[in-house]
Amino acid sequence: MRLKEALSVMSMASPYAVSTERSEVKKSIHQQIKDYLYIEMPIEVDVKKQLSSMASGSKEVFFLCGSSGDGKSELLTKFKKQFDARIKFHLDATHSFEPNKNAIQTLNKVFSDFDEGTYPLVVGINTGMLGNYAEEGENEAFKQAIKAYLYEGVKKAGNITFISFEDYPKFYIDESGYTAEFAQKFLERLTARDNNLIRQLVDKDIAENKDKESRRIQANFELISIPAVQKNIIELLFKARLMRDQFLTARALLDFTFSLIAGPNYLFDNLFAGGDNELANKLVDFDPAHIRTKSIDSFVIEKDLGLTDQTFNEYRSELTQIGIEPLSSALSYLRLFYVLKGAEFSNNYHAKFAQDFSESLIEQYVQIYQLHRDFDNSAEQRKLLKPFYNELLRSAIRKYNNRNAPQLDKSQYLIKELNGYQLVAELEVKADHKNIINHLPKSSASFTACLNVEGESLTIPVSLNLLELIKRIEDGYRPNKHDKNTVVLLDELIEDISKVANKVNTLKIVKGSTSIGIKKVDDDEFEVSGI
Repeated sequence: MRLKEALSVMSMASPYAVSTERSEVKKSIHQQIKDYLYIEMPIEVDVKKQLSSMASGSKEVFFLCGSSGDGKSELLTKFKKQFDARIKFHLDATHSFEPNKNAIQTLNKVFSDFDEGTYPLVVGINTGMLGNYAEEGENEAFKQAIKAYLYEGVKKAGNITFISFEDYPKFYIDESGYTAEFAQKFLERLTARDNNLIRQLVDKDIAENKDKESRRIQANFELISIPAVQKNIIELLFKARLMRDQFLTARALLDFTFSLIAGPNYLFDNLFAGGDNELANKLVDFDPAHIRTKSIDSFVIEKDLGLTDQTFNEYRSELTQIGIEPLSSALSYLRLFYVLKGAEFSNNYHAKFAQDFSESLIEQYVQIYQLHRDFDNSAEQRKLLKPFYNELLRSAIRKYNNRNAPQLDKSQYLIKELNGYQLVAELEVKADHKNIINHLPKSSASFTACLNVEGESLTIPVSLNLLELIKRIEDGYRPNKHDKNTVVLLDELIEDISKVANKVNTLKIVKGSTSIGIKKVDDDEFEVSGI
């Protein structure tokens, strides 16, 4: 069996992509590979504990929830073999197994049978289907329990228990930075040097197949075996999670990895080529070939003109030793340099571009996220957060709010403009340290920045996209229609600031060099100055 065919077990198109109950006397090579690649994760431990607690004859229900492709069927199929004698399993509540019934009607029957029987029940179900049943289903007891779970977060209602993959994120920010335990373990197992069935198939393929496609797939496998390359791929997936709200499911990751190795080009070009895979499509925008710096532009020009130096020629020559033939496009070399970032290879020519490919924005986001997550209102932590609140967030808010009045002082905020007259308020905007403790981050996708505006507490969720935008605003950028999905958060905060500004006792009307102050001294008395 050729390597590509063996690895196709990871493809979304493979019959092995979704686990079903198979009765194979002898396991196929595909099933052996799939079994080898299986990674036990924390949710599996909790699911097994829940199943073990469900006694034969008990009237208990357990819902395993999540998104399509995250591993519900895989997990329940595995445990069905162990617990099938005393627990009834409904493995996939998304589909109907009778042509004259839809999924909702099938669930109605499953729940009706449960009410009449004396056995525990396990249901694997997408979160979306849970919502559908809560609205359209017939069994009121189940509908109420589902609604309590979806809308109030009640994970145990009487005899009904819910466990969701969403509570076990694939990315997590810890003390050392971000981790992606599942993706990292999977790539490490896929490429392990010892006791690895896949590695044996790779070695066999290298010995037997020398055609161009086979050499390319073999080279791609060698590339993805490099720890630094794995780290850079995971970093891109984390970036896609933060900036494109792309969740990482087990099925999508396997299909994505297959497309990297067995796709039509070398791994570094496949990585940014898009295609049918949902993860690959999100990475197109992060193509390092789009980055413009002096050193990158110089390399592209030199490569296009055939003026490459001896160091590069030696580097290119050594690439052939791992199956990468000379590339025609300078952009392909840039992508190669990106995936090799941090790796030791040949004369390390790729290291010349390490700074150009630096992900400092992610590093800054992780640092600020950690400070909010661990905040205890100590003097040291307030000091560490000061640059974010004072030098970045507050400054960017003022610049964005005053984009049509750049002449205003640092403490002044434009409230409204009419016929050339600008209504301005002087506001004290600062970090609301006491409120940060009440808004600790719940996921790695964002943290909550807390501001005190004239004594009133205001908040704004800060994602990686918003952090990037406020950094650009601070550098002089003016948001446009392409930023609408992110800038709406700033607009909502500005609106809240305006509401606070409308309550202050002193306002100014500004036009050109003329400034008129209006101060409220009593309910029906105002002082006017500057006339």
